[in-house]
Amino acid sequence: MKKIAVFRKEHFNAAHRLHNATLSDAKNAELFGKCNNPNYHGHNYELIVKLTGEVNPETGYVYDTKELSKLLKENILERFDHKNLNLDVPEFKSINPTAENIVLVIYDILRAQIDTRYELNLRLYETERNFVEYPA
Repeated sequence: MKKIAVFRKEHFNAAHRLHNATLSDAKNAELFGKCNNPNYHGHNYELIVKLTGEVNPETGYVYDTKELSKLLKENILERFDHKNLNLDVPEFKSINPTAENIVLVIYDILRAQIDTRYELNLRLYETERNFVEYPA
């Protein structure tokens, strides 16, 4: 069978601070600049989820996008939207919430919920010009 990709785009707003507690304040400031603000800063993140698989002959779908929307709302948006990633999201208690680490956390959450017969790719925009993709 031929494989087709389906996409879902979601948005969430979150605050974070890039900081490595094992480094000095001076080194953190040097590495992370304004992103190391002790009072945090925020982004309007855009997440694009790509699922690739075969078309189900019964439904004509690769994956029901209503179900994908529900999955993202319950597992990602409710967990990340309007949160301080450093303080409110348990995964970032010990991980610096860079865009790279955020996309890895989201991937792990989704991969546990989506059957492995589907290839899963994520693209996370932190700003209009800065984004990460996993797997690369």
